[in-house]
Amino acid sequence: MTKPVRVGIVDSGCGDAQLERVDASAGFVIEQQQLWQSEAVPDRLGHGSMVLDIIQALAPASRVVVAQVFHERLSTSAHQVAAAIDWLLEQQVAVINLSLGLRQDRPVLHEACRRALSAGVLLCASSPARGDPVFPAAYPGVFRMTGDARCGRGDISHLGTEFADFGAHVRPLDGRLGASGASMGCAHLSGHLARYLIEQPQPFERDDLSAAQTRLLAARAWLIGQACYQGPERRGPRES
Repeated sequence: MTKPVRVGIVDSGCGDAQLERVDASAGFVIEQQQLWQSEAVPDRLGHGSMVLDIIQALAPASRVVVAQVFHERLSTSAHQVAAAIDWLLEQQVAVINLSLGLRQDRPVLHEACRRALSAGVLLCASSPARGDPVFPAAYPGVFRMTGDARCGRGDISHLGTEFADFGAHVRPLDGRLGASGASMGCAHLSGHLARYLIEQPQPFERDDLSAAQTRLLAARAWLIGQACYQGPERRGPRES
């Protein structure tokens, strides 16, 4: 029997009503200048809950594993995110959604991403459509995901710019404007990738570097093949 596709979500957690869709959860906190793994608590910010709903709407057969790195506000550290990625790797996830971006490149985060990619995990991280790079999106092998106003709920755009690889619908399921942006586009694209892995299951041996690279390239080719739009949005006469 084929194992269900597990999607890891590094975010603010989930709500109580979503727990039946969650296989495992953990929190990662900094206290007294030390990193600790703790039990996850209910999502206080709502951001992770919106991400989870999007992924499950696009890939309802997927299962979710939640790594909580946002708590009282949408702020975290490279050490927390790196620990979350390593823990999700232990949970045998196939895709990790990182609807976040850190301004500073940190070796601890880079190494965690390298380990996940070497194991064949697809990493999807938010990236601004323009501006300075953020991490982990800027690391090689990580899908740089953003929002694209052209995209409907089921659409994908292949941007291929210096800022982002792909774009998708910018809003959460409830359509609220205040939560729109790259993080919701990233969640949509993670959902599309989870659906791809569910619909086109392939035998895969973790920690096989050549197989991991093949899997990454195949996923990229699939996203490009599914894209409704090619190239960046055109927002004004100067860009036409």
